Amino acid sequence: MSNEQENTKKEALITIRTLLESGENEELLKFINDELYAADLAEFAYDLSLEENISLLNLLDELMAVDMLKDMETGLQEKILAAYDPETIARRFIDWMDSDDAVDILNQMNIELRDKVIAHMTDLEASRNIVSLLQYREDVAGGLMAKELIKVNINWTVSQCTDEIRSQAENVTKVYSTYVVDDQEKLVGIVSLKDIILANARTKVEKIYSDEVISVNTYTPAEEVAQMMRKYDMVVLPVVDTLGRLIGRITIDDVVDFIKEEADKDYQLMSGLAEDVEITDRVWILSRARLPWLLIGLLGGIASSRVIGLYEGELGAFPQMAFFMPLVAAMGGNAGVQSSAIIVQGLANNTLGSTNILPKLGKEFTVALLNGLICAALILGYNLIVGNSQALALTVSIALLSAIVFASLLGMIIPLLLNKFQIDPAIATGPFITTTNDLLGLGIYFSIGALLL
Repeated sequence: MSNEQENTKKEALITIRTLLESGENEELLKFINDELYAADLAEFAYDLSLEENISLLNLLDELMAVDMLKDMETGLQEKILAAYDPETIARRFIDWMDSDDAVDILNQMNIELRDKVIAHMTDLEASRNIVSLLQYREDVAGGLMAKELIKVNINWTVSQCTDEIRSQAENVTKVYSTYVVDDQEKLVGIVSLKDIILANARTKVEKIYSDEVISVNTYTPAEEVAQMMRKYDMVVLPVVDTLGRLIGRITIDDVVDFIKEEADKDYQLMSGLAEDVEITDRVWILSRARLPWLLIGLLGGIASSRVIGLYEGELGAFPQMAFFMPLVAAMGGNAGVQSSAIIVQGLANNTLGSTNILPKLGKEFTVALLNGLICAALILGYNLIVGNSQALALTVSIALLSAIVFASLLGMIIPLLLNKFQIDPAIATGPFITTTNDLLGLGIYFSIGALLL
């Protein structure tokens, strides 16, 4: 964010706070409508107190309030909604949301509160849609989709089609596509608004629709949905049940939200966080998320000290070896993390593939070998220049080359094994691989030292 944008944000925040405190509600609403979007208000929410956020939401119209709330992070949403009773949550927020956004909010609540909120909804059809969506996990197509869409029957005329579109569009925020179904509600194709407008009013839909439509099943993994929409450059994707009946649609904003959440989770795993947390969470939750990997690091450190202890005699005879212990361990750890990051990236974007994987792994091994040789040559030259013994120089160089190669191999293998057993391979780029490679590097270093010195 540039300094100018940062200053503009601060000025807007000061204005909101000032108008809230003075009770100048009309001026505040005018300022918001003229200058800000709901996404801006959601960003400001982290700088406002809980009472200020609630006051602001109560002032906004329903649509703006809903947009502001759904753009917030989960933790803040929970705190704000805790201030409202179930009836207010239902009629002030849930009733005005698309079904997929409403389900995201309701999934944060305990079952008792969720049922009370649904019971207070005024739109019975919307409540039925929400109940049907709650059965799906968040990581499948059914958990991403919204029930609101526009569909027409293949046997209708364009005139009937136009009337039905007008009727259905009242419940659809954004019209991306018009889907064509048969008498059994099975998805058979898609028809563009252009073709509907240009066609004769008495023309049947079957004459103008296209049967080239890509769809997914309700239990298609969300990652596969994201890859499909990226591959085919789609902004909306229809969802069908096991019988092929059209039951929902997934829009690009839902996929972007999922990708962001997955990226956040992977980043946290790579950083050594055991669960999904936010800065607004309580101290104990933040501590609980960090402690497991810190304890693993602690055990790794103890194991490293034991490895060093096994070679106490060599260290006593050649104390210069201690100078290069951090170097070998760190370089091995870095090489392992680099290799595992490439493999995890390939698994995530499906570029690694399930066939012809050996040439790609061979290429990664070649890169590790080349980098190891370059680093080993550099450290050999350094040791010779500063006057260290040839035996020590060779020991450090060979150990460094070996540590980089073996750590890279470990960095390639571990993510593939984790992925095979349905465990998030992003774990392999975090403290786990670093600690493992530290042990590996030290073991290699002292083993070579015992042979050469």
